[in-house]
Amino acid sequence: MAVEKPNSWSNPGQWNLWYLALALLAITLINDAWQSWRTVGPLAWSEFVQQLDAGNVAEVVVYPDRLHGELRQPLPGGRRQFVTLRVEPDLAGKLTERGVKVTGGVQNTFLRDVLGWVLPALIFVSLWLFLSRRLAERGGLGGGMMSIGKSKARVYMETDIKVTFEDVAGVDEAKEELEEIVGFLKDPRSHSRLGARIPKGILLVGPPGTGKTLLARAMAGEAGVPFFSINGSEFVEMFVGVGAARVRDLFEQARARAPAIIFIDEIDALGRARGASGLGGGHDEKEQTLNQLLAELDGFDPSVGLVLLAATNRPEILDPALLRAGRFDRQVLVDRPDKRGRVQILNVHLRKIQLARDADPEKIAELTPGFSGADLANLVNEAALLATRRSADAVGLADFTGAVERIVAGLEKKNRLLNPMERRTVAHHEMGHALVALELQPHEKVHKVSIIPRGIGALGYTIQRPTEDRFLMTRRELENKMAVLLGGRAAEAIMFGEVSTGAADDLARVTDIARSMVMRFGMDPGLGNVAYEHERAPMLGTQFIGAEAREYSEDTARRIDSAVRELVAQAFERARALLLTQRARLETGARWLLERETLGEEDLRRLLDELAVNGAQAPAQD
Repeated sequence: MAVEKPNSWSNPGQWNLWYLALALLAITLINDAWQSWRTVGPLAWSEFVQQLDAGNVAEVVVYPDRLHGELRQPLPGGRRQFVTLRVEPDLAGKLTERGVKVTGGVQNTFLRDVLGWVLPALIFVSLWLFLSRRLAERGGLGGGMMSIGKSKARVYMETDIKVTFEDVAGVDEAKEELEEIVGFLKDPRSHSRLGARIPKGILLVGPPGTGKTLLARAMAGEAGVPFFSINGSEFVEMFVGVGAARVRDLFEQARARAPAIIFIDEIDALGRARGASGLGGGHDEKEQTLNQLLAELDGFDPSVGLVLLAATNRPEILDPALLRAGRFDRQVLVDRPDKRGRVQILNVHLRKIQLARDADPEKIAELTPGFSGADLANLVNEAALLATRRSADAVGLADFTGAVERIVAGLEKKNRLLNPMERRTVAHHEMGHALVALELQPHEKVHKVSIIPRGIGALGYTIQRPTEDRFLMTRRELENKMAVLLGGRAAEAIMFGEVSTGAADDLARVTDIARSMVMRFGMDPGLGNVAYEHERAPMLGTQFIGAEAREYSEDTARRIDSAVRELVAQAFERARALLLTQRARLETGARWLLERETLGEEDLRRLLDELAVNGAQAPAQD
């Protein structure tokens, strides 16, 4: 630990002496000015001439622009000294005739020179120091050349962190992993009695919004140790070597306060694989920073109670040297919660709002498959806003349903008016989705069908609600999913004899499913159990920019394209054949949609139960 040398300017006692000296000087100057004002007063020229003629002027000191003098008899106010801001050429003769003692005064311009030259310089320097200090506090470039290599980490003491593991829900496995680290920090002797050592680094991996940062703060709150938090992008600046200096400074500060936790959020901005871009050059600063981080991870002793936490949603781009054992010893997956986890997360957030009786967390969790913790927090807030907007006393299940629709489908476009033909097309399209889904996907309930435009381009929508969490899908289930997506286009073809542009998104999703079945899952008998495409960026669900090198021949590429087209064509024919047998339901459901604009589960159940397959008329609407 470095020992800081004493500095006289940082000594509070010496600063107090300086303040006392300045205060005494100021009091002396003010007292002199006060006494001068009391004893010396301005005298008009005419009154001076009268006093001179009366023989009351005893002596005068002549300056180039004024007269200082003393009277033999005081004025009515008691003042004997005076100042007259006027000097005439013939004044010397008059003063000699009256017997007045006359002396010449030399004008002292020192104070004026000080005020004219030194004071502006002092003001400029003071302003510069003030701005430099403010920029240094904010971590800006102008924070002083001596402090540019200082770490920008925000330090939270154990008393500042109010988050504990009780505030984290839905990630039980990740909590268990971190609770063991907390045990090491609280009682290192008992946990290392068998020779085990505390892991040096823990990498939290998972999609955005799943609670990685919250877990890190909760771990620091449970352990009761200082928490150093910094973002990976804050290490790198325009100056070469600044990032490495900040890494060194961060670890030095943490060692001085050990046991402590260092948390680097978005470490992919700092730990990207060296030379991954393939462009060459321009990455020296980032590589130096990463090399310094690797050196610090190798250099610090875990027995002192220093733990490095990091979070990323892009683990596939991290440098392999960073992920090896001995640096980041553990990788903890913080994934999107399942239904049980969503219920736990909702229970945490629902405590903050006034909840109606029908708002059951189990039902809300069924509406939100695939939602992350941040999505659920946003859902609760949106539902509360909807309830407030309609002046309700509590937040009900209908508000949560509306919030889900707003998040998934977008905001309602009430001003987007469709012509009658477009409304009929959209109604049959959405009812085609719903009928095929009700027939082929009984495990995914159709929650709502609507022809109210939402979002950027959605003229209608069909919301399905899974009854259980699924982690594997068979070939038949994927084919059913493709048929549901093509049900809208098939309904248009049946009812109008042509198709519209409304199925653009459906076609894109169907094509992706079919291509994955052929190229990744080996589900085409003709191409065999071979993977022709590798999954990229698994945590984000996105792909790198740029084309991947193809590892198959042109003949195989033609067979892949043919297999994809055949799968899509078969799915379309399945949807079309199913809708032809249920044309009466399709027409009646579309008519109900045109009249009501939205159909819920109860309306769809009536459509299935009350309407015969042979085309019988539906009962009168309520």
